[in-house]
Amino acid sequence: MNLLSEQITESRKAKGLTQEELAALAKVNLRTIQRLENNENIPRAKTLQLVGNALEIDLINEIGSSENKMEFYFTKVMNVIFFIILNIVIIMALGYLTIDSAANTNSRIGAFLLSLFIPYFIVRQTEHMNSMERFLKLGSGLILYFLLFFVLHGFPAGFTSGLFVCIPIFISILFYGNKLNLSSLLKI
Repeated sequence: MNLLSEQITESRKAKGLTQEELAALAKVNLRTIQRLENNENIPRAKTLQLVGNALEIDLINEIGSSENKMEFYFTKVMNVIFFIILNIVIIMALGYLTIDSAANTNSRIGAFLLSLFIPYFIVRQTEHMNSMERFLKLGSGLILYFLLFFVLHGFPAGFTSGLFVCIPIFISILFYGNKLNLSSLLKI
């Protein structure tokens, strides 16, 4: 445990609150409190402020210690690198299946299916993210790829290859995935 998670846990217990009660007081999700106390994620400043206000302590300054700051920035950098690599892998997969010289109808159907199932899986795994955050982290590379391909090869080449069909579907599911009740559609 790091100092921040220990301070939250100790303050909550000192006040005689359960995790559920703290979540209700702070107006955050119970899972958020659990993640904070188990040091499973780096909290946003707004979350720290809400939890700190509920516990009547200043958590914002706690994250400012040099050790926590280094860990915080290292985690942020690693997240950026991870999302860049993930965007590149998604772009390469869709590009290879649609615009490669060996692409055929079967590979284009595969690209279409991937543009349905990959973002669905991403939405299920990132339900804690809001739509815009998910779009910026996982869809921005596709938007850049779409624009670059459009400028270099034109709309007809992108549309006939299927790339310009797959990218909007992928991005739409990423952005609207929380709003769609996909679980009920798939009976999960």
